[in-house]
Amino acid sequence: MTTDELTKSLEAFTPFSRTEWAKLSKGLSSALSEQERKGLEGIYETISESEVQDIYLPLSELLYKRMKHNMHLHDDMNQFLQKERKRVPFIIGIAGSVSVGKSTTARLIQALASRWPGKPKVSLVTTDGFLYPNEVLEERGLMKRKGFPESYDIRSLISFLTDLKSGVDHVHAPVYSHLTYNVDKNDMQALDAPDVVIVEGINVLQVNKKGKRTPHLFVSDFFDFSIYVDANEENILTWYIERFHLLRNTAFQKPESYFHRYRSLSDNEATEMAVSIWRSINGVNLEKNIKPTRLRAELILTKGPDHQVEQIQLRK
Repeated sequence: MTTDELTKSLEAFTPFSRTEWAKLSKGLSSALSEQERKGLEGIYETISESEVQDIYLPLSELLYKRMKHNMHLHDDMNQFLQKERKRVPFIIGIAGSVSVGKSTTARLIQALASRWPGKPKVSLVTTDGFLYPNEVLEERGLMKRKGFPESYDIRSLISFLTDLKSGVDHVHAPVYSHLTYNVDKNDMQALDAPDVVIVEGINVLQVNKKGKRTPHLFVSDFFDFSIYVDANEENILTWYIERFHLLRNTAFQKPESYFHRYRSLSDNEATEMAVSIWRSINGVNLEKNIKPTRLRAELILTKGPDHQVEQIQLRK
């Protein structure tokens, strides 16, 4: 996409500065305590009180309004059709690069949404669980393309979302272990009649490639609202390096860790390894498959170098 095409596409969004966005909150949602914020933080990302107040409370109120609108529409359609169709979950999709903070955003939204009027049941699912197991990726020569579109079992993900939107009360999602770097065959996440489901992953806004034997449905077809967490790639790489260093000193030290071999790297070696992985895998995936989906989102959160959201763009 050329610069002119990108500029024209972004005209479909209404931009808000941090200050403008913060003023939109009507105080309908309660904030989080310091202890709650700490419990939601990532391993290298803190959550300030101002970030919750300025960014996530207005976003939570917007999402609540969208859910209420869907509920009213559902009731109106039932009345028109003279049928008692069951309500289905309100599904929120969250996309963005590796290390951009998608998981933190998802956890914050989950915590705030669970406080909406009526105390809805809010479930959070990550698409990592729908990666093919490592043995399948090894067999197909895809281990170095883990996270790329072809490394996901999209049919299973589509089937899972179809069940949710069909009103199936009890559904299960596979679970991914970041420690073993593989799908956990001994664990499944149960979702029992959720009111809201947050689906987080780098691939949730991607479209199927032509000629591939994939369903004609897109994952995003099931979303009621979608968010893309954005940042300058230089900042994301810095965060990725920071995370790699932290994991080297923590998770990588465990013998069962897939990356246990990196436990003894020096600081310089760890940085070089992180940069190498980024340049050959994550950066390529971001440029080719993740970043192009940004304009398919309904809302874009753009972060600055300190992880704080600096701009919000909402689709008109």
